[in-house]
Amino acid sequence: MKLDRKQKDRLKELLLINTAILESMEASLRADSASVWKYAGFKEYARRNNELIKEVLAVVPIDTRTLGTYEIGEIPSSDETFAIQQKYIFESVYTNLSILKAWLENKLDLLADDITNLRDFLQANLRKAVFKIPDKEVDVQDTIEGLIIGRGLAKGIDYDRETGRVKISIKEVIPDFVFKKLGLALEVKLSKNKDRSKAIVGEINDDIRSYSKEYPFLLFVVYDVGTIRDEVEFKQDLEIDENVSVVVVKH
Repeated sequence: MKLDRKQKDRLKELLLINTAILESMEASLRADSASVWKYAGFKEYARRNNELIKEVLAVVPIDTRTLGTYEIGEIPSSDETFAIQQKYIFESVYTNLSILKAWLENKLDLLADDITNLRDFLQANLRKAVFKIPDKEVDVQDTIEGLIIGRGLAKGIDYDRETGRVKISIKEVIPDFVFKKLGLALEVKLSKNKDRSKAIVGEINDDIRSYSKEYPFLLFVVYDVGTIRDEVEFKQDLEIDENVSVVVVKH
């Protein structure tokens, strides 16, 4: 079932609520970690679980066999239960909400959205951030890293640079940037003459074969200094897989 914009927006709202409930449950455990009664909110969380699933069902069909609801009227209150009973229900609700969160993220294809947003961001902003013709690819890499940091991403958490080695036969290859949460490898190329632009095509094809063994999504940023005449022709044989994107930024 393909979602329309209204459905996507509503599911994103419900995903935020889902995440907030899970974070509240986690905070409850941290705040009172030594107490055997830290699960006392179990019944309220079960009620919120039911409400959230009902709201999701109002937007799209969902297999309720994998997502449980609770008969709230049959659940005793906190003063009528032992700590072990509260723990059982609390953890059951937490597991249920975690499954729902994963389902919503998959349904919304949020990883693809994040990668598309990153690609479009670099396409729109890289040229503006380059003040003179780059001499080396590392110059473009440095500029991209500055943009990434300016976007609020943190090295070692959201991305890493020149890590994530991939072993191919007797050699190892290393992507310029890795976004582990997105399963994305980003490689930078600098095209300063026509011979170089032809070589880049071969390099990208080699990189696709190498990096795809480790990363499901690949993004190539080609900074072009007036050597690529037909951008569509340049990219058409490289973007044969929907998980591979090529961005050409002209100086």
